[in-house]
Amino acid sequence: MKNIVFLFIALLLLADVTSAQRNNVRTPADSAPKTAQQSLDEVVREAVAGFNGKVWVYAKNLDTGKEFSLRGDEKVRTASTIKFPIMAEAFRQVAEGKLKWDDLITLTKESKVTGSGILGEFSDGTKIDLRTAVNLMIVVSDNTATNLVLDKVTADSVNDYMDKLGLPATRSMRKVLGGGDSKALQIPENRLFGLGSSTPREMVRLLEMLEKGEVVSKQASDEMLTILRRQQYKNGIGRNQVDTTPVASKSGGLDRLRSDVGIVYTRRGRIAMAITVDDMPVVDWGTDNPGHIMIWKLSQILQEGLGR
Repeated sequence: MKNIVFLFIALLLLADVTSAQRNNVRTPADSAPKTAQQSLDEVVREAVAGFNGKVWVYAKNLDTGKEFSLRGDEKVRTASTIKFPIMAEAFRQVAEGKLKWDDLITLTKESKVTGSGILGEFSDGTKIDLRTAVNLMIVVSDNTATNLVLDKVTADSVNDYMDKLGLPATRSMRKVLGGGDSKALQIPENRLFGLGSSTPREMVRLLEMLEKGEVVSKQASDEMLTILRRQQYKNGIGRNQVDTTPVASKSGGLDRLRSDVGIVYTRRGRIAMAITVDDMPVVDWGTDNPGHIMIWKLSQILQEGLGR
């Protein structure tokens, strides 16, 4: 008898659910938040809708292989994120014996350039070694250090190495504020990119190869990741990130552009991403620049969407 009663109740419940579905009545399962039902593409496009500027995104969970792209194969201006490939070439030349980390570089009045960094405050005639210059180029995005490194490795050599790694859109064009022009800069369309060009996908690919130990060597790749983890400009990727979530990244900025490439080491996977926002109408060098906020917002969405 109990079994018959139980069966009767179950049939009644099933009939209620079926009736609700026919009449478009929302059941508890249908009441889930809209964002939980949206695809990652929908969430990203909703986030960038109305943003006063253009947005490029590519991201990949290096553990699961899940990826996302929004104009990820289009070439963008790199600003200072090109310093990441420049660092890779410096490590390559040291590994091949062409350069040594303790090679001394003399800082002169002529070698100092404006913008980010600290070497402009050092006395003329100060000597630093190549390793210090590379560290400053990444950790505090020192423009003078970048030019000193490019004097040693050359932009053409950076581009040759990117070709060997299968990254043909990633180009170092010249030194900061001019000089040391690469062959790539002779192509008229490349003059639009300034310091360098790349695509979001290629920057993430370079990060992925670094994680796999495929850039120069396993040891060199690990050392470069360690330097990227010390990078101090965390206004985009890594903004408000809890201390227990490591981030290895390199950011860049121009008057109307903000760019960030990096890996966020979440519990749900290593999420590599490259985000560029450009053509913003207002020049704002504050930490709350709309580009910084958009990059941070998208980095959170990508961590959530690719970490499932």
